[in-house]
Amino acid sequence: QQVVVVGVRHSAGRLTIGMLALGLVFWPGASLADPSEEEPKEGRLDPDYAAGKAAIAAKDWNGAIRSLSSAALRDTRNADIQNYLGYAYRQSGQLQPAFTHYQKALQLNPRHRGAHEYIGEAYLMSNNPAKAEEHLAALQRICLIPCEEYEDLKKAIADYRARAAK
Repeated sequence: QQVVVVGVRHSAGRLTIGMLALGLVFWPGASLADPSEEEPKEGRLDPDYAAGKAAIAAKDWNGAIRSLSSAALRDTRNADIQNYLGYAYRQSGQLQPAFTHYQKALQLNPRHRGAHEYIGEAYLMSNNPAKAEEHLAALQRICLIPCEEYEDLKKAIADYRARAAK
């Protein structure tokens, strides 16, 4: 009997561990996921949420905004949907609605690493590095071990400061 452990990092930045005993048993509930992050399991994913994620992957920001907005109407407590909406608005150059959705994601889940990273990047786009630093500090508190969101925002702030020094 052989057991294989597989790690998958999804959009909210957490590592989910599932164990599969080859040819025998699958334990779908085994994970190290942060239970406060609310992304639904793939089998139960809202069709508009799935379409919004696909639109983001295709860099179709307006399509993502349409689909995710529909999903958000049905699932008002999903921080991941709000984070994706913020991301799509930010990528389309619409910072004010991006901030609104990132803040909503953080109201729903104050420890949402992706929302902290992305709102920090939005603050850099609006020339407010001090607010970006606040979210970097929040990520430092949240990430007990080094996490990608912290490293990405730290690099974005350093790059911003380097450009501003020229």
